[in-house]
Amino acid sequence: MIRKLFEAGADVFRINMSHTPHDKMRELVKTIRNVESSYGRPIGILVDLQGPKLRLGSFAEGSTQLKNGQSFILDSDKALGDNSRVQLPHPEILAALRPGHALLLDDGKVRLIAEETSPDRAVTRVVIGGKMSDRKGVSLPDTDLPVSAMTPKDRADLEAALPEGIDWVALSFVQRAEDVLEAKKMIRGRAAVMAKIEKPQAIDRLADIIDAADALMVARGDLGVELPLERVPSLQKQMIRMARRAGRPVVVATRCWNR
Repeated sequence: MIRKLFEAGADVFRINMSHTPHDKMRELVKTIRNVESSYGRPIGILVDLQGPKLRLGSFAEGSTQLKNGQSFILDSDKALGDNSRVQLPHPEILAALRPGHALLLDDGKVRLIAEETSPDRAVTRVVIGGKMSDRKGVSLPDTDLPVSAMTPKDRADLEAALPEGIDWVALSFVQRAEDVLEAKKMIRGRAAVMAKIEKPQAIDRLADIIDAADALMVARGDLGVELPLERVPSLQKQMIRMARRAGRPVVVATRCWNR
């Protein structure tokens, strides 16, 4: 299949480390390099790191139905959740949340607004309700999280991939230029860094991120979750212009979610 894709015109292959174990990653790299060698033409290999995944805890019944206007608590209690509360096993979120901040659950299908916040819990109001089940993702468009774009898993994945001679590393959920510089410090010139722009916080720091990165990816899917969909096309054009002016390659990827 890789050979057929290359013959059809593909010249860069992405390996998604969210779903690829290290042995499979090495196998894919070897296959791609064999195709490269047989045709005598370079092929780029981009390893896409998972980045920090923020998720809810679990519910006693496996799921619950949240209704518009009801109160719902996110807290640090490890007890299984119910219709009134659930664990949010990320103390950095609870510490950073402020009243008025939005929380988007399950790719934006459910929307909460924080009303009372503390380091141990957040009392929220359900603005857009729906079914909520175990371990659904949490997005925070208004909250600047004091967390690195690289998790321990990302570091392990990077340590496994770099000796294989990859060309690019895609860094997920970049919020600031320092995230890119942290990755570059570990990479030490062995691969180029592509900053994925998928959080509103990155938009405000785009110039600094572009300066730090070797390339940019406009990740429309996640931007379309955390921002109003109608803003994404204009932001996409803005990011492309800025990247081109800076002489950086820019990739436009994924579709915007329908909500």
